[in-house]
Amino acid sequence: MNRRAFLKSAGVSAAALNVLPALTPSSASGQAAPADTLNVALIGCGTQGLRELPGLLATPGVRVVAVCDPNKDSDDYVDWSRQGLRKGLANAIGVADWRAGQAIPGGRDVAAEVVDAYYARHRAGETAKPCARYADFRELLEKERGLHAVKIMTPDHLHASVAIAAMRAGRHVMLHKPLANRVIEARRVIEVARETGVATHFIPASSGGDVSISAQLIRNGAIGRLREIHNWSNRPVWPQYPERPSDTPPVPKDFDWALWLGPSRDCPYHPHYTHTVFRGWYEFGGGAIADMGHYSLWRVFREFDLDAPIRVESTPSHVCTLRDRVSVKITNTWSFPVACTVRFGFAAKGARPALDLWWYDGGMRPPTPEELERENGELPPEGMLFVGDRGKILAGFLGQNPRILSGDTQAPLPAVEPVNLNWVKAFKGGAPTYGDFQHAGPISEAFNLAAVSLRLGGKRLLWDSAKLTVANRPEAVPYLTRDYRPGWEVV
Repeated sequence: MNRRAFLKSAGVSAAALNVLPALTPSSASGQAAPADTLNVALIGCGTQGLRELPGLLATPGVRVVAVCDPNKDSDDYVDWSRQGLRKGLANAIGVADWRAGQAIPGGRDVAAEVVDAYYARHRAGETAKPCARYADFRELLEKERGLHAVKIMTPDHLHASVAIAAMRAGRHVMLHKPLANRVIEARRVIEVARETGVATHFIPASSGGDVSISAQLIRNGAIGRLREIHNWSNRPVWPQYPERPSDTPPVPKDFDWALWLGPSRDCPYHPHYTHTVFRGWYEFGGGAIADMGHYSLWRVFREFDLDAPIRVESTPSHVCTLRDRVSVKITNTWSFPVACTVRFGFAAKGARPALDLWWYDGGMRPPTPEELERENGELPPEGMLFVGDRGKILAGFLGQNPRILSGDTQAPLPAVEPVNLNWVKAFKGGAPTYGDFQHAGPISEAFNLAAVSLRLGGKRLLWDSAKLTVANRPEAVPYLTRDYRPGWEVV
């Protein structure tokens, strides 16, 4: 069902949904909290959404009034440990044996149960209806009239659809990475944020603050003019399937597969597509670079004032299989490689010369700097390296603990300048945060173009950001968007 048809069936006008509800108690949500409480809905109740739920519940001035997920309740999710997520939620609600004996939980009923138990423990004096539960985010946006904001924690392919619908319904939006997993979708998210005027916050903006230290050292001349930036990650840490599954298991009970697919093309259900593993598929995820690169490189883009790249090229790994006793290379346009390097080229800007930004994942790293070789040192498994024409700075993956390898090695480390990350105040009418969507264009285009280059086997792309096209590779253009299921077009 498209947005217009949905609104018509619900008996609600589009204009009515574009009026931002005031920060007052709502009879629709059963809210009896102070008048300045921000009513928030969590959309996406998988492991990442649930892991961040206790922090959201503990945020002053915020009340979670609704949750949404196509899955009702199951314990078949994927996580970093068998009991880590369950124990974290049990600790938040003060029930040590909560869901003991289960595997890894997820779904809207799980989230609502945690919300209600948390408030019963920590806000027992407040009177409110139980947390509302929805499978369809469109229904949530229509029915929760007192809702002020949403936190979107869905798989990547749903980000643009949910964010745009929420903003057009007059709700403020906090969004996990990426902004979208298509170039044109990300551009549209930013445009709608500008058109609607709602407040927005991109969660990865809260990470990587120590990059500011290296940036200030570079501006002070510690390593000369910046020429290269290298960033490497241990991702992927999920199974990276080289081919699409061929079997067709039944859709689990109380799991709405059509809603999970959302805008993506129809395909048979398979667990290899869902529950964290989605990150490894071009259709549903953004690969390792979207998973972790937003955390490490958001500040890099901001500190060095990087526009969209003018060129992107990649080197993907490959795997082989035997077919009729013959070894053949597996090529496809569905799954990210097990490992890759990506090189982004940026034009000169002001006093900053042109520079290259390198991304590495799957165990790949840049060559060991000669400064480390001389002391018999090695690069860490994850890290960041700044290369100037007169020296180098080595830091952790998020820019932490920077060390001047060469150049002005006596330069004092500057203090980190604080930035505004207070999304609650922003959503209540305060100043925009450092993670405002208006700043997300360059990094979103870069990472989505990386996926396109990888999808084409590592082809070099010459990007025209103004025209939204790849000048040298017409075969890349279809991958800037997606084939939408009818009624789910992002417009």
